[in-house]
Amino acid sequence: MNHLQFFIRWLHVIAGITWIGHLYFFNFVNVPLQAALDDAGKKAANPKLMPRALWWFRWGAMVTFLSGLLLYALVFMYDPMSGFGATGLRQPSPWIMMGMTFGFIMWFNVWFIIWPIQQKILRGTAPAEALPGMRRKAYLASRANTYLSGPMLFGMLGSNHASAGGPVALIVACVLGFAAIWAAIFHAGFVGQSA
Repeated sequence: MNHLQFFIRWLHVIAGITWIGHLYFFNFVNVPLQAALDDAGKKAANPKLMPRALWWFRWGAMVTFLSGLLLYALVFMYDPMSGFGATGLRQPSPWIMMGMTFGFIMWFNVWFIIWPIQQKILRGTAPAEALPGMRRKAYLASRANTYLSGPMLFGMLGSNHASAGGPVALIVACVLGFAAIWAAIFHAGFVGQSA
């Protein structure tokens, strides 16, 4: 079981890197790029770039989500002597619960807001008058995910590294996570201008 947990944890981390890496690419690189491209540039670049990037993005999210649920079950709901069920042997920390909650919201945004909108845009089935609103909705969901990623990562790491401190530590972690992402987003707007 230890080997299985190790493999699932590895899968969870590598899928998470893929997912969050693409999230950061979209928000820190692609948003400024799309703002700078004219319609001809978008028509030339986006059909080649977006389907592949969105594939890795959404499946990175799905594998992270599913492996996280499996890892949670193995760590907190499985006892080698009695099998699966609420064992009471090990309770999840508030850090893990915070990370899981933010991760679930982010996964939901990817699969049920961002991806359905992007499908319509990429297939050209969205009415032209609806495009600005659809793009704005996908952008806001993606930006929300970016902000949630900072405290989510604190939650995933906190149970092993910062378990003391109670609710105050969780609030501080959320504020620091949001602030770090805000600084990255703010910086991303100026990188292309100063390079």
